[in-house]
Amino acid sequence: MTKSQADVVRTALEILDEHGAEAVSMRAIAHRLDVRMNTVLWHVKTKARLEELMADAIVAGVSLSGLPRDGRERAAEIARRYRRALLAHRDGAAVVAGTYAAEPATLDTAEALVAALLDGGMAEREAAWTCWSLIYFVLGLAQEEQASPDGSRVPEVGERASLRRVLPFLTEEFDGRFEFGVAKLLA
Repeated sequence: MTKSQADVVRTALEILDEHGAEAVSMRAIAHRLDVRMNTVLWHVKTKARLEELMADAIVAGVSLSGLPRDGRERAAEIARRYRRALLAHRDGAAVVAGTYAAEPATLDTAEALVAALLDGGMAEREAAWTCWSLIYFVLGLAQEEQASPDGSRVPEVGERASLRRVLPFLTEEFDGRFEFGVAKLLA
């Protein structure tokens, strides 16, 4: 059976979900597909290219249908859907953060987010920079969330008085922190 680039990416995502980002390799994909490694390389050329395609496939999980009409509400909902798409795959945020994928799904999501910000009344520069800020915020928080899926990490802050005062809030659940951050960025 002939394999395609889509087969290679789908298989890479299966390995990612089962074993994590460290387990994804050309060799593992070839083994899973029961093909020679040259077949995998034919479709993706390099590990960096594979990671770009994987990142775009993860971002393709962001549904852009049924969004609110209000620009800022739409931007917040896109951010929520982006986070869910990242969290839908083991190490999904790390894979996406490790690439600069100018691929269709990634560009479509960015287009929708920038359009929402512009429709919400932001000037072009503010919309562009707010888009980047939202993306970086969501990627960072999702990476933290995936690194500590039970949320049980409590940092040792020692005698740092200010950190001791706010420690209960530093470790609060991710959903509340996410909503707070998005609201601040869109304020």
